[in-house]
Amino acid sequence: MRRNSIPFTALTIGLCLVGCGSADAPAVFGSGGSQDLGGYGAATGGARPTGGNVQTLGGAYAGETNVGGNRSSVGGASQASSPTGGSANTGGLATTGGRDATGGTVATTGGHASGGNPATGGKATGGIAATGGAAPGGTSGVGGVTSTGSVSATGGKAAGGASQTGGTPASGGGSVTGGMPAVGGASALPKFVGNIDTNRSIDSGGMKYSNYWDQITPENAGKWGSVQANASGAFNWSTLDAIYAHAVTDGIIFKEHVFVWGAGQPSGPPTQAQVENWIKSFCARYPNTKLIDVVSEPPPHTTPTYAANLGVGETGSWPWITKAFKLARQYCGDAVLILNDYNNIEYADQETHFIEIVKDIKANGAPIDAVGCQAHSLKGRTAASVQANIDTMATGTGLPIYITEYDIGDNDQVQLTNFQTHMPVFLNTASVKGITVWGWINGSTWITNSGLVNGTTPRPAMTWLMEQLKRPVPPN
Repeated sequence: MRRNSIPFTALTIGLCLVGCGSADAPAVFGSGGSQDLGGYGAATGGARPTGGNVQTLGGAYAGETNVGGNRSSVGGASQASSPTGGSANTGGLATTGGRDATGGTVATTGGHASGGNPATGGKATGGIAATGGAAPGGTSGVGGVTSTGSVSATGGKAAGGASQTGGTPASGGGSVTGGMPAVGGASALPKFVGNIDTNRSIDSGGMKYSNYWDQITPENAGKWGSVQANASGAFNWSTLDAIYAHAVTDGIIFKEHVFVWGAGQPSGPPTQAQVENWIKSFCARYPNTKLIDVVSEPPPHTTPTYAANLGVGETGSWPWITKAFKLARQYCGDAVLILNDYNNIEYADQETHFIEIVKDIKANGAPIDAVGCQAHSLKGRTAASVQANIDTMATGTGLPIYITEYDIGDNDQVQLTNFQTHMPVFLNTASVKGITVWGWINGSTWITNSGLVNGTTPRPAMTWLMEQLKRPVPPN
């Protein structure tokens, strides 16, 4: 049984490495050096090896590229390279629901129609099926998603957490008191520290995932190309079903990654109707999804082949991004909708460009709730520079921030020092609503030596982090 999260302790800023990089330094896109991850490896060293090629996943579609690299093929199909040197998203996925953006309001009596979601932490009779269906009888009873006490900005769940308060399932889709938040209500979500699946499995080596992490992002299984190889073909939900069911059973937050991306997509190019069908089908199957990377790595990093098709009927500089968010809101109305990117809290010019995209799509009606900062390239950066860039992002977009793909690949001491430098900033900054570490089992991560556990033996950074979060230290 999963242990309840405990409030985070206040953290002090750790020391940075000698020669910490400047957050305002221009991005440098080098050449050479490839990474063939076959099962998720990566070039050793730095936060992001320059010039690397994308991982290959045992014949499945590729994950993410290193800065400056070309994206690889999807199962042998050709892959367009990034306009400015490839993207750095690292193959993760999934989301976890309840939207926040502006704090939202709780749903009024009447709740959801029959077939709605059970409240977080408690299931209606029969719970959610492995395929994501909700129990007949609509939303669960008193308490819903909104917990009393919720979670502090720096901690785990307060007493009561996300579980139901004695509620019983409503019959026939009855009303719920204080249940699921209305559109924009991610304030019901605790501030989490989560992770990703390991080679499409969740628990590892006898260690129970939910002992250590209270949120999960499927690394690759939620990418459209993993579910549907051809936009007119059949859906294959099997891997995503298993990860989602595991999250629901263990009461951890499920985050989808990713609806629209310039790689890892079906062959086509898909039509707007096919994109809509993909989003509609996902949302119907996984109603307890709490957060969604709606679009990841926008230009100049990647552009989907179907951008022109998707953007028909919309206005602004980024009509296809606006449309993707409108579709996500239409069909996944209770999820936090995120625009996700890399290098947007590392380099000033890329951060400025990202903020401009957010402003444009908001002005043209995109219902965006939050922004995602992958944070792959933070190794060696000072706490002060990271804090300044996060503050700029929060002020410039006016939106909450999620750290979506944090990892440090290096020896034990370097990894520990960076975690002690960056994690306190993430945990103690009110605008940061959640953190996802990108891999925890060493040898099965996108960046080499970025895992936090060797087999079942914790590395120093894992021990330190679990102590801060008041969670068990592996293999416990």
